[in-house]
Amino acid sequence: MQIDQPQPPRRSRIVPVIVGRLALSILLGLGIVAGLSWSGVIAIPNRLKPFTPLRIADDVGWLTRLKLSRLERDGEQCRAVLADSSVSHRSVPDRPLEQGCGLSDAVEVSRSLVGLSREFTATCSLTVAWALFEAHVLRPAARQHFGQDVVRVTHFGTYACRNVNHRANGRRSEHATANAIDIAGFVLADGQQITVKSDWTGSNARRSAFLRTLRNGACDFFDVVLSPDYNEAHHDHFHFDMGPYRACR
Repeated sequence: MQIDQPQPPRRSRIVPVIVGRLALSILLGLGIVAGLSWSGVIAIPNRLKPFTPLRIADDVGWLTRLKLSRLERDGEQCRAVLADSSVSHRSVPDRPLEQGCGLSDAVEVSRSLVGLSREFTATCSLTVAWALFEAHVLRPAARQHFGQDVVRVTHFGTYACRNVNHRANGRRSEHATANAIDIAGFVLADGQQITVKSDWTGSNARRSAFLRTLRNGACDFFDVVLSPDYNEAHHDHFHFDMGPYRACR
């Protein structure tokens, strides 16, 4: 007597067909939207256009970091973004790398949306990230926590030909190419001085909350953000850089 063997279930073709039709519909929809936008029938905000240049004044969105990262590879576009910003700056000559230290596509910044304790020289992309941080994090946070503006930022500088954490050996710091800035404190419109050293873990809860808002918000723009939570070397300042690594501590 022959016993029928169970047949393997047939692979359903319904799901692939549905997925294919859905993908086609999405592509057609995107094509229609792109066409209407190109012809001017509908207006799409710049922040939602993946191929248009970054603008400091645009609301921050999911494309902001993508557009910012492009500027690290496109000096001409980076300088165009700065030219359309409130950053007072001038280009500085390149300085070829010698023993890991030098300048490339850098600018000297004298003022931006707020005053600075002194001028600084930084890569163009770091300067754009700083301008974004000021506009979308620093100033809103000051108004949120204190109801007033920040009028000056105190910093420890940008360019320094040295290794990480001033070690005698090891890799060069991002400061060695002016691709990092160390921020020590802030002065409010009423004269209050808020410093990372005194207020990160100080008795004034509002100041501590303000500093943490800045640290967290900076991570949206800078590749590396280090605070006193990272190590003792940063007990008195924030470190922001646009290096090859990602960290928010």
